[in-house]
Amino acid sequence: MARWLVKSEPFKYSWDMLVRDGQTMWDGVRNNQAAIYLRSMKIGDELFFYHSNEGLCVVGIAEVVGEHFIDPSDPKARFPAVMVGPKRLLPRPVTLAAMKAEPRLAGMAMFRQFRLSVVPITDAEWDVVMEMAEG
Repeated sequence: MARWLVKSEPFKYSWDMLVRDGQTMWDGVRNNQAAIYLRSMKIGDELFFYHSNEGLCVVGIAEVVGEHFIDPSDPKARFPAVMVGPKRLLPRPVTLAAMKAEPRLAGMAMFRQFRLSVVPITDAEWDVVMEMAEG
């Protein structure tokens, strides 16, 4: 099982919306590297759900519930989408500032490829963020 971090602006699609909907299509990705990551996702992979732009924090854990398919919003049919569903809310949000201040997270792909809406997370990084969330 792989682990990922996906970003969404809460005013467009928030964690609460995902919980309400039960699952959603993760679409609209138009970056080639992010598309490679989406194509790599498998059912059961876990995702940190990150609120970008406002909030700037990991708020919950989601999972891949449907592997990649052609994004119906892509007129050229080049980019993929996946289906994701909620697993659980984190006990407390983990802010971007807290993650940047944590030396064990210095190598996170999120910090190297900040503009990407999906990035891989190593098992060690996952464990650190979970430790921070559980306080």
